[in-house]
Amino acid sequence: MDYKKYIAERLPVEGMTAEEVASLIACPPDPSMGDYALPCFKLAKVLRKSPAAIAEALCAAFPVGGVVSKAEAVNGYLNFTVDRAAMVRDILSEALSKGDRYGASDAGMGRVVCIDYSSVNIAKRFHIGHLSTTVLGAAIYRILNFLGYKSVGINHLGDYGTQFGKLISAYKRWGNREEIEKQGVSALNDIYVRWHKEAEAHPELEDEARAYFKKIEEKDPECMALFDWFKELTMKDVQKIYDLLDVRFDSYAGESFYSDKMGPVVEELREKGLLRESQGAQIVDLEAYGMPPCIILKKDGTSLYATRDMAAAIYRKNTYDFYKCLYVVAYQQNLHFRQVFKVLELMGKPWAKDLVHVAYGMVSLEEGAMSTRKGNVVFLEDVIDKCIEKAYAIVSEKNPDLENKEEVAKKVGVGAVIFGALYNSKIKDIVFSYDKVLNFEGETSVYVQYTCARARSVLQKAGGAAADWEVPAAVADEEFELAKAVAAFPDTVLAAAEKYEPCLIARLCVDVAQKFNKFYFDCKILSAETDALKNFRLALTRATLQTLTNALALLGIGVPEKM
Repeated sequence: MDYKKYIAERLPVEGMTAEEVASLIACPPDPSMGDYALPCFKLAKVLRKSPAAIAEALCAAFPVGGVVSKAEAVNGYLNFTVDRAAMVRDILSEALSKGDRYGASDAGMGRVVCIDYSSVNIAKRFHIGHLSTTVLGAAIYRILNFLGYKSVGINHLGDYGTQFGKLISAYKRWGNREEIEKQGVSALNDIYVRWHKEAEAHPELEDEARAYFKKIEEKDPECMALFDWFKELTMKDVQKIYDLLDVRFDSYAGESFYSDKMGPVVEELREKGLLRESQGAQIVDLEAYGMPPCIILKKDGTSLYATRDMAAAIYRKNTYDFYKCLYVVAYQQNLHFRQVFKVLELMGKPWAKDLVHVAYGMVSLEEGAMSTRKGNVVFLEDVIDKCIEKAYAIVSEKNPDLENKEEVAKKVGVGAVIFGALYNSKIKDIVFSYDKVLNFEGETSVYVQYTCARARSVLQKAGGAAADWEVPAAVADEEFELAKAVAAFPDTVLAAAEKYEPCLIARLCVDVAQKFNKFYFDCKILSAETDALKNFRLALTRATLQTLTNALALLGIGVPEKM
């Protein structure tokens, strides 16, 4: 049962629909304030009364009995207490009957959402700076699919731009094909770093690099052959990371894919009178909108990110007819996307309003910032490997006789990396700490995974949860709080989708795990006073395990059988 909807439909709020009222109802942090609460402050403008008067009037009109056992007006809030047994019965029935689909819905109605994420750069190893976009985009992809949308994951490869001219320049001067084939992207990165050091003393290298990039744009056979080789080496390297993180894409159309699609965009801008010359470059003036000009073509005629992103947006609309198109890109690119979206709007694209920049903060290790050019980069593969190694040591110490320790350590280590990146609001900068993400007692995936293993162990010892169970007339506080946390999962998934915030699911995981562990220690499960109580508590345990398993799966985290 949707209790918020049930309450809202019985509240006579003039000028508001039941749906609008339901959206205001929340679960109070303190159980003594009831199970649900309506803050009447938000109704004061509509009803032109004080919040306290509104709460009193609505309380007097509310039909208490059955589902809602008590309604109370307190300091401008209307608090509701529900029938515990009935509510818990509803929660468990839904969670257990839906199983793997608990929390899922058809809210998306099959509408297409394009998600541009990860977007690795060719000829560069996968570094920790790409962690957030990769796991955040992948989580949003799974969440939207879970809710009935059709996600299209796009890896918009960074395979275009002057950096490729630099790389060809570097390769022609210092590259050894045999060595690079053997060492892969690391060797390409080494000569790229060397090129930047040399360019400080020899600025003429910049001109050489621009000339080589121009040749790429002109499809010079030699330059294109090198470019394709660089791309092949890179994709081989990054696929190892994607396999570890269980990340998949539906399209790898990168910047170069749009090289023949930018001309029509430039022409359309010219035809619509939006393009003008400034210091030899072609720009769209955005001063009227509080933004600097959007540069479309540099004075040498080469394109920029904005040009390619406009071509990509038009292509995606024509190809997928998306409902939304998301760009999971760091917040430093806020201005870039504001410019691109505004120019597309000025071009008369009504769907420009459906383009969304999902901005996120930066990830760094405690050692500090990184720079590919300077060569002080922390590679993501190294971070994951170290987490798996540390997880293996921890798991071995806690359970020396555990079978499949390597497999468990992998799930724990990889899960720790993902959860560490997703636990906080996406816009926050993250300083990654191995000790924090692998803490068995902290707000971590390890803690949640261990809770799952504990719940599964209880069920195994009992021979599984009984098919028939009944909720006792008197539901203990620990049981009720756990059931309410389980019940919050479907709404949390919807909120995570609406706000593009997987952290809401990560935080719910920790909340459910904490409440389960309190229930586990305070309420006897296997040695309950009666078989009926034992069966009920086993059903609650199974519902908890199902909720946590579903939630972690949306984040891309596996659940070990034992830990």
